[in-house]
Amino acid sequence: MNPATLASEAIARCQRLTRFSEDANGLRRTFLSSPTRDCHAEITSWLKAAGAEVSVDDAGNLRGFYPGAHSRAPRLLIGSHLDTVPNAGAYDGILGVVLGVALLESLEGRKLPFGIEVLGFSEEEGVRFGVPFIGSRALVGRLDAELLNVRDLNGISVRMAIENFGLNPTEIPNAAIKNDVLAYLEFHIEQGPVLETLGQPLGVVEAIVGQTRLEIRFIGQANHAGTTPMNLRHDALAAAAEWIVEVERIGQGEAGLVATVGQIEAVPGASNVIASEARVTLDIRHKSDDVRYRATDLLIGRAEEIAERRGLLLRKSRLMSQPAVAMDPFLTDQIERAIRSTNSLPHRMPSGAGHDAMILAEKVPAAMVLLRSPGGISHDPAESVNPQDVACALECGMHLLEQLAGSPEFLTRTCRA
Repeated sequence: MNPATLASEAIARCQRLTRFSEDANGLRRTFLSSPTRDCHAEITSWLKAAGAEVSVDDAGNLRGFYPGAHSRAPRLLIGSHLDTVPNAGAYDGILGVVLGVALLESLEGRKLPFGIEVLGFSEEEGVRFGVPFIGSRALVGRLDAELLNVRDLNGISVRMAIENFGLNPTEIPNAAIKNDVLAYLEFHIEQGPVLETLGQPLGVVEAIVGQTRLEIRFIGQANHAGTTPMNLRHDALAAAAEWIVEVERIGQGEAGLVATVGQIEAVPGASNVIASEARVTLDIRHKSDDVRYRATDLLIGRAEEIAERRGLLLRKSRLMSQPAVAMDPFLTDQIERAIRSTNSLPHRMPSGAGHDAMILAEKVPAAMVLLRSPGGISHDPAESVNPQDVACALECGMHLLEQLAGSPEFLTRTCRA
């Protein structure tokens, strides 16, 4: 089947799924919200037409299984997530699921030495419950009682949301992948500008970067903005501002490091009051955990120095520390070869965003293909793809399936699940 034709249909399908939203004037589809049911129904019709058996597991993941050439054939997982951020674009996550369907369609009923399971994960973004990867955690056995008891802003727990969707939380262990899984493959938009800058349609992910999130609180003394001399102030907001400049400087000083202060809050927040407290967040990422740890320690040290010099107290809390995850070397080599078969130059790169692939990699070999993001825009209605790039990704996927089908090394792999 022609990759360009499949690509055109894939883009149309992504756009069609934007109709299923919690908001009337924008796309927002959070974990097991009502529009998820409509999204499942639409994708189910495509999967069944392609010859897949479709089910929804008790973590809310949509699963379409296309059998292999024999009844005991192992399986390759291809997937991404179906949930979105608020005011989302049409392609983040969803394109990876739709491309999985398109690859089944490209087989036109032909069976491979392995089955293919297309996965539409119920949750990756962490919007509803503040916890990401609910769907993929279930597949690796990490959707535990503590997580099930987390509540959203309306007091609904993850457990209750699953029950309200008509699923059974006690059966979630059955969603875990078995030892017949050979690997996990994820197609995803880059969500950044690198591939566009290079003029390349596709990238091969070598690693998903590690990430640390901190909250830093500079605590000073509130006072009158008009009567307190500058040399007698203990201004928490000025300290935070000095530190934010340090974050940018240190982030620029190490190749591949990104460091971001995304939130800042001044207390009491009045224009004529010196701030008694400034709360700021730090998001720091790198493909090397050692580099990330060193940069984090350096920035904490600079915050402590600034606070001490200004006569302030410092409080810090670590919100998250996610190790970097390397992708499977064999699969990345195979993807590079498949990209070359499309007459494109592959670009090896880290992914600065988190993905379900980093969760699945705990149990099975995992790999990712990134598609160029025009303008580097994502998490916004202006998010887009080039039709030629989608066709290239599908052609890459078709070559990859043929390569893996003919690879004794792949077919005889021992699964860690």
